[in-house]
Amino acid sequence: MQKLGWTDGHNVRIEYRWGGANPERVRTYASELVALKPDVIVAASALVLQPLQQQTRGIPIVFTQISDPLGSGFVASLAHPGGNVTGFTPAEFSMYGKSLEILKEVAPHIARVAVLLSPEQVPQAGMWRTIEAIAPSFGVQLTAAAVRDAAEIEHAIDEFARESNGGLVVLPSSPTLVHRELIIGLAARHRLPAVYSYRQFVMAGGLISYGIDLADQYRQAASYVDRILHGEKPGDLPVQEPTKFELVINLKTAKALGLTVPPTLLAIADEVIE
Repeated sequence: MQKLGWTDGHNVRIEYRWGGANPERVRTYASELVALKPDVIVAASALVLQPLQQQTRGIPIVFTQISDPLGSGFVASLAHPGGNVTGFTPAEFSMYGKSLEILKEVAPHIARVAVLLSPEQVPQAGMWRTIEAIAPSFGVQLTAAAVRDAAEIEHAIDEFARESNGGLVVLPSSPTLVHRELIIGLAARHRLPAVYSYRQFVMAGGLISYGIDLADQYRQAASYVDRILHGEKPGDLPVQEPTKFELVINLKTAKALGLTVPPTLLAIADEVIE
């Protein structure tokens, strides 16, 4: 925002609320922000956007990290969202099938995969269906692990790890992002190869990620906030889809798991951590 000419406390006032993965807290903060009657709200994830959209149809909202905003009912169309909501989507659902493919390439012995998903976020159902459709072609048995908090994450992974030849696909959601260190630690403890959607997981010790540059999506969101503050309507600003996905691999973690990353994957990786 500063690069676009906006300085907090000078020509713009920025209010922050951090609800984490707690739906009740998110709803409370959504009410607080709407009551302030701001010129624009930035909503990160469906968990945040849902209560905001329920409480206001007038205040402009720019979202990030929402897969399938059209199918989830957040916008009327991608090209012409209409209403008060627009933003940036992190992926097409086909990307999550690709994540399973990459996981299988790195750990070909895997026969069982637990998919960590958030039942609170509407788009997660579409992500699950995409993975479910492609799993038989890789000879993988899927388990849907619905998680809302740290306790459910720990229980789901501990239970899944009771049997051998398992791996994890961690879908992008508020609970998994907030509790990423817990997930990474459990995956290491149980020697479960895992694929994530954001590089933050791999930087913290996760095995591999395939997805967008999350920081860049927020920079793009700032451009829409700037345009709205200059008078444009969110309904006239098209929902932007990603044009590039990045592959990040942690070789140290692969070695700890006894895995050899294929040279073909290393050759196309955007970043390799050694």
